[in-house]
Amino acid sequence: MLNPMVGGISLAAAVAFAVAFGGSDANAQRRNPFDGAWSVNIQVTRGDCNSNALYGVVITNGSVRYAGGANVAVAGSVSTKGAVSVRVASGSQSAAGTGRLSLSGTGGGSWSGKGTNGRCSGRWSAQRSG
Repeated sequence: MLNPMVGGISLAAAVAFAVAFGGSDANAQRRNPFDGAWSVNIQVTRGDCNSNALYGVVITNGSVRYAGGANVAVAGSVSTKGAVSVRVASGSQSAAGTGRLSLSGTGGGSWSGKGTNGRCSGRWSAQRSG
């Protein structure tokens, strides 16, 4: 991550995408259509966050998780219709993001959070990568 605050906040916004396929055909029919790997681009538009970033996330059965190795807590979901809602925390920093994914493999939304230098917010965009 480029900056601890940006990392935590970025995940919140990003937070919503990517994962492991597998299991029986019956399970495949119950999977969320947005399951799989996604690349999420975080844009900072307001506040004292000093950079934009690109992150990998994974959605499994509609649950969002960060695909990186940082110590970040992510709790989020993607509905079967593509609505995204995510919360991310890392130490004293936290962020939340909402938005929508499309079956065409793209998506976007907004995020806001609190980091070591105060509040930040911005937009996120996503593209299916797996």
